[in-house]
Amino acid sequence: MTSTFIPTTTPTEQDLPDYTQSRYREKSGNVHLTGIQALVRVVLDRAEADRAMGLKTSSFVSGYEGSPLGGYDLELGRRGSLLEEFDVQHFPAVNEELGVTAVAGSQMTDRATAKEGVDGVVGYWYGKAPGLDRAADAFRHANMTGTSGTGGAVAFVGDDPTAKSSTIPSASGRILADLGLPTLVPVDAGDILRLGAHAAWMSRYSGLWTALRITTPVADGSASVDLEAIREATTPRGVEPRREARARGAPAGQATAGLG
Repeated sequence: MTSTFIPTTTPTEQDLPDYTQSRYREKSGNVHLTGIQALVRVVLDRAEADRAMGLKTSSFVSGYEGSPLGGYDLELGRRGSLLEEFDVQHFPAVNEELGVTAVAGSQMTDRATAKEGVDGVVGYWYGKAPGLDRAADAFRHANMTGTSGTGGAVAFVGDDPTAKSSTIPSASGRILADLGLPTLVPVDAGDILRLGAHAAWMSRYSGLWTALRITTPVADGSASVDLEAIREATTPRGVEPRREARARGAPAGQATAGLG
């Protein structure tokens, strides 16, 4: 005689444990991260590092999905509670240009009303290399306008040099140089965390947008990341956030302060 167990309730999505949460919450040891997950975590880690420096920053993320960053917006959408905890706002854009314009607007908090208790906003744009091409004019104007001394703006650009999921090969190095964006090129998920933090701070201190070039193998790949090594590499040493404005049109004497 056999018996069959029939559960009285069916587990819902909320009832099931999300084992991937630890990839974003662990502070020590090793975690396994995909490239896309690292791009989510780097925003959260930077927010936490800013808090440790006494800087209360928010994050604004916008862009247009496209391989190899096609799953980035979806992963951000799955992490709503984490985004809220770290004051991260994610608004997918209708196209790449509007995403750039929205992120550029996040850098105007020196001249506009910011939420009470927020010192600045760090903006992140995401899109693939052909999207960077079509948004070049928006990027040129955004970079000319500048970034906030307590914020910063970073472009996550997806490159598909072997045309794995594109009609033609794409590489954004030349156009990023032409647009005047200092560019960092991570080789794995750990590098995304390491260079992503520096990209935000480079933008903050230089007044320029910065970029991370994410190739298809990095976005689609995964790696075991040593969190202690990452924290050591991204801990600011003797550097205080500069609160004066970097954006064009700031009050006289502020826009160029500290740049001589």
